[in-house]
Amino acid sequence: MTRLPGTARRAEVVQPGRPAARRRTPKPAPGRGRVPLPEGFPGPAELAPAARLMLADAVRVARWAGELAAVDKRGELLPDDARAAGRALAMTVGAAAKAWGQALLVGLVELRDGGAGPGWRLHAWEHDDEAVLRGWSGLFDAWTLLAPVPPAALRGVFAVLAGQAVDQAPQLLSFLHLVDGPVVESELLELLRRGLDERRIGAGSGFATLSPVPHAASAVSAVRGTCREPQVDTPAATSDIAAVLDWMLDGLAAVGALTRVDAAAELSRLGHWAVRAKLEEICTVAQTAAGHIEQGALELLDACAHYTPGPARAEYRAWVAARPADRAVAELLEAARGEDALLRGLAFEALRVAGGTAEQAVRAATDEPVLRPYALLWLAEQSEEDGVVPSDVLSAEDAAWLWVDTAAAVLDHGETELLVGHVEGASAGDPVRLFARARQSGHARAASVLTAVAGVHPDPAVARAARRSAFSVHHGGA
Repeated sequence: MTRLPGTARRAEVVQPGRPAARRRTPKPAPGRGRVPLPEGFPGPAELAPAARLMLADAVRVARWAGELAAVDKRGELLPDDARAAGRALAMTVGAAAKAWGQALLVGLVELRDGGAGPGWRLHAWEHDDEAVLRGWSGLFDAWTLLAPVPPAALRGVFAVLAGQAVDQAPQLLSFLHLVDGPVVESELLELLRRGLDERRIGAGSGFATLSPVPHAASAVSAVRGTCREPQVDTPAATSDIAAVLDWMLDGLAAVGALTRVDAAAELSRLGHWAVRAKLEEICTVAQTAAGHIEQGALELLDACAHYTPGPARAEYRAWVAARPADRAVAELLEAARGEDALLRGLAFEALRVAGGTAEQAVRAATDEPVLRPYALLWLAEQSEEDGVVPSDVLSAEDAAWLWVDTAAAVLDHGETELLVGHVEGASAGDPVRLFARARQSGHARAASVLTAVAGVHPDPAVARAARRSAFSVHHGGA
């Protein structure tokens, strides 16, 4: 999934007995290969030296390490090795550890058999400029991990705003790329403020996407709305947004993507290359709308689960247009009846493309418990009413069922840590009540979702409450 730039992707963990998820990258249409570099745009040979300089310490640590017999569970250097690297390379222990982390991100070293050794990129480092740039791109994608930690007084603000602001980074970077010169930070601040306001207003309508799982935000909003009176959502203070912008710009500067001079920011040549590369990837995906026309609905949805929303919608439009509307709608609804909650949500995303031609079939689907919450939300979106929110559309029972269903999709296809946000957003400060609703929802996955929440929630009291509710589901408790 292409993001510009987003947070760094964590290493995927393959659960025993479950095949690794396959990320699909659509093949370019005939005649549509890599976009030629614009005249005057620096090529890899001109850009690679800056990337090599940025990662010089990472390369030194990777070469010093050679084949390491052991690293810790996160792949980091063991304390003795970090001290040895510092002594050998005239670095502090902290600098050696940081350089090792960068080497892992870039692919200069690879984890294997409980230890680590040189990656192929290290062997290609001195002679393959493209490999160097792609390696630096890994560092660019991980800027949120490398950004300076904010002062303690600001961490409460960051807990709310930082994640939202990161989603606005593509717009900021694209703007800097288009301007191709210094931009005063007050202008970037206004751009960020507008983006956060639009996101906040969209979230208030209940249909914002706060999770990779479709309709997860609607489920959270509906459960909150049926648990307590909605709270007034006030915009963040300008000083708080300015602090978050400062953190973002420092993080992007730390990876060499931009420079800050005299209260202005400007993309570096590496930064321009990274933004252009990301945009090129997005365009390549967007050019392949005919890639799944001949496949069935399940294959279409399974493929689009790995696309960003724009390219996915292009695929849906092409797929629906290639067959009679009633047949397309019937196939999508049949796919939604399956056991995969993620594909169920995606099926209703695809049905948005069909528009009014799907209304009769979707209205009939409200009689089916598995489809009812999704169908009700779809019909509400199709209506001309203003200000419709999920808690106006769904009963408490439907909202609880949808919350469990979207949580199951998170559990099966996302990172289990996302369940914590799914709980916090919906619980309205009363997780026990939320778990009781989930327990009584009648959803077949209620017990597994509650058990997963108990295993990942950092608050022991919330984890115990989830575990008790899961136990009650297993034993038929009320």
